Amino acid sequence: MELVQVAPVVWQLAFPVGHVHFVRTPHGWALIDTGVPGSAPVILDALERLGGRPRDLRQIVLTHSHLDHMGSAADLVEVTGARVLAGAPDAPFVRGTAPEPRPVHTASERALHEQVVAGFSEADVRPARHLPVDGELHEGDSVSDWGEPVHVLHVPGHTPGSIALHLPSSGVLFPGDIVATAEGRAILGPFNVDREQAIASFRRLASLEVEVVCIPHGEPVLKGASEVLRAAEPERDWV
Repeated sequence: MELVQVAPVVWQLAFPVGHVHFVRTPHGWALIDTGVPGSAPVILDALERLGGRPRDLRQIVLTHSHLDHMGSAADLVEVTGARVLAGAPDAPFVRGTAPEPRPVHTASERALHEQVVAGFSEADVRPARHLPVDGELHEGDSVSDWGEPVHVLHVPGHTPGSIALHLPSSGVLFPGDIVATAEGRAILGPFNVDREQAIASFRRLASLEVEVVCIPHGEPVLKGASEVLRAAEPERDWV
């Protein structure tokens, strides 16, 4: 899988569904999301290519609880011992102590969802393993040990506990699935449990001053990200 540097201390590992991001910290590495189940060997290989060892992966931050984001977290924790952080409302879904709410699809999203599910079936993607959450994140929290301030934003709508991470000093944003990109523009990510709430979260992220947006689905925005987000029209259908 392609490993691309998107910011001074951030690398994107692109998967067919659900990119993950490595962040180099003063004490090792952090990982934003973990791809679908079965992705751990590829992620660990990428970590080695970056000069890290399994024990250097210190944190895994899950932007939300969906299969393509938490899917390999349990496997990675077994190998690395990394701490897992997730938004507090999504933590029960990650742990498996509560059922995950189903998204409400638009007509076009329904067709895409069927396509994605068929692709997972053809690739024999297994269900995600649930796992403990070491730290529950809330609005206004910060993630420690990254060498710069990392602000946690609660951005519900895609899931109840979706979070974004904003690094104001370096102008980097990890929006989770609230933001996707297509054809050079920012769009509202599909498959939301509450579309209006997701739109409000998108607009909130668009109010930030950011240069780079690390997108899980689509191409990253590497320059002038604030302008790209503010030019978007999330109230319209996602495509």
